[in-house]
Amino acid sequence: MKTQTPQPTVIVDTREQTPLLFANLPTERATLATGDYSVKGFESDFCIERKSVADLVQSATFERERFERELVRMRGYSFRRLLVVGSLLDIEGHNYRSRASPRAIIASLTAFEVRYSLPVCFRETPEAAAVQVERWATYFLRERLNAASETLRMYGEQAPTPHPG
Repeated sequence: MKTQTPQPTVIVDTREQTPLLFANLPTERATLATGDYSVKGFESDFCIERKSVADLVQSATFERERFERELVRMRGYSFRRLLVVGSLLDIEGHNYRSRASPRAIIASLTAFEVRYSLPVCFRETPEAAAVQVERWATYFLRERLNAASETLRMYGEQAPTPHPG
């Protein structure tokens, strides 16, 4: 009989001003050390930084030093993502208010991916971004629980037999 995986709770950082709305998972507000979203109980392992295209451009230009400090902190998380709400076409088409060239923004994004081993994911709408966070959170928790269950099973098979007292 297969057991049901518990549902993760998405932690939303208290500094997140317009948080994503999650339709399928419970949420709690808390102050996260890094990032905007995490999974309850795994705040040191799971980190998602969300940016709109405008925020990304700002972070890659005027706020670059501060943003790169955040990306350095994110390296310590086993699951980390930069989730951009918008599309690469928005950047390529210069659909943002900045003189920064699309080529420079894309180059910065590529450098961040390589320098910080940071997967970047685009989702066109906040709703699609919320669904993506829910998927990541669900599968992350499932994988962690499966690994823990396998470890327990392995140790259960190798448990020493008690000595008669």
